[in-house]
Amino acid sequence: MAGTDPLTEPGHGPCVIVDPYSSGALFTEALRAQGVPVAAVVSSPHPPEAFASSYRPQDFPDVIVHDAALDNLDDVVRRVRALEPRCVIAGCESGVELAERLAPRVLPGLSNVPELAEARRDKSRMADAVRAAGLPVIPQLCTSDVEEAAAWLEREGLSGADLVIKPPKSASTDGVVKVQGGTDWRAVFERQIGRVNQFGEVDDRLLVQKFVTGTEYVVDTFSHDGKHSLVDVCAYGKVDNGPHMAVYDTMRWLPPDEPAVAVLAEYVFGVLDAVGVRFGSAHVEVMGTADGPVLIELGARPHGGGQPRFNRNATGDSQIDRTVRWLTGGELPQSYELLTHQLCVFHMARRSGEVRNTAVLDEIRTLPSHHFSVQNLSDGDHVPVTRDLVDSLNFGFVILAHPDEEQLQRDYRAVRALEQRLVIGEP
Repeated sequence: MAGTDPLTEPGHGPCVIVDPYSSGALFTEALRAQGVPVAAVVSSPHPPEAFASSYRPQDFPDVIVHDAALDNLDDVVRRVRALEPRCVIAGCESGVELAERLAPRVLPGLSNVPELAEARRDKSRMADAVRAAGLPVIPQLCTSDVEEAAAWLEREGLSGADLVIKPPKSASTDGVVKVQGGTDWRAVFERQIGRVNQFGEVDDRLLVQKFVTGTEYVVDTFSHDGKHSLVDVCAYGKVDNGPHMAVYDTMRWLPPDEPAVAVLAEYVFGVLDAVGVRFGSAHVEVMGTADGPVLIELGARPHGGGQPRFNRNATGDSQIDRTVRWLTGGELPQSYELLTHQLCVFHMARRSGEVRNTAVLDEIRTLPSHHFSVQNLSDGDHVPVTRDLVDSLNFGFVILAHPDEEQLQRDYRAVRALEQRLVIGEP
């Protein structure tokens, strides 16, 4: 039938963003500034609650709605092809699966490897693909059966060891639980299985992983024609907040000549090849262990939480900017430079309760290295104990940037001291 063949070359129409939420919302302004039109495809009639506040449908002359209940993928493909798009890219994690289904049918020359699509979303398939490529991964099993998990732990010699239990599909450490060795991991498994995650999906399987230690890094990349480049590398600081292990303390931008960066780049580029990334942004989290890097997870989309704006301040560049330059024929570097020291400090609540004295956080904006901050609390609000990155982002965070790295550390301590002056208790 006429008009059903995929486009062999990029068109002169819009850049199509699938789920332009979170950092994906930043594409619109950057693309339009260079004369590139945009269109949106949304993976469901309503955005996930976690991303609803970042969605700006008014930014798009065309919003094409995918509705799984109506099974209208063929209609979405037809409408996207009719736009003669320049590319089809995922804006955030909720759009990855749909983008991976659309791109090969619309612009196969600008798609990732279709046969490996599941490995770019499902953390179990992801690890399988990376292991098959000969790269080290964290020992893990994905199952819906607690007895199968118990048998695997016994075979692997992990009975009684520290574990991580988490969903194979989610983001922002949603549903990630550390289980201390010797405690009842079965109860955690049974509690988490069947849970509805932040994307509204049922966690009908769970990953059971060996808990590994080291420095956690995030490596952001941009790829085209199967060639990968570094956009930034950051090191996370994490802390235990009571029983909660996935609590972010800081994220520090690393200079490209820091020794860890070259090792991480070699490993991450191998991971990108293993899961079939050939075009677009990727967000790769890696644990740097005593034995070398191992994959935590990969997202075939830009770094979330608005990070590209802050990366632009630190490096003069971002995944958004590289995408725009590729679309407009600009020069694409293989690495990055660090223009200023930069640190993200994630706010943290040590307990749940009604919060008072929130005005004390206004002092953060007077710190010498203050670049940006957001605090989402007012007196009388209920604040939950910080369990994961979703909680941290709901509370707020601070970006500190300064030529003097020691100033960042002084201001970091000041932020934590101001948090201590919050009063969190019963109403």
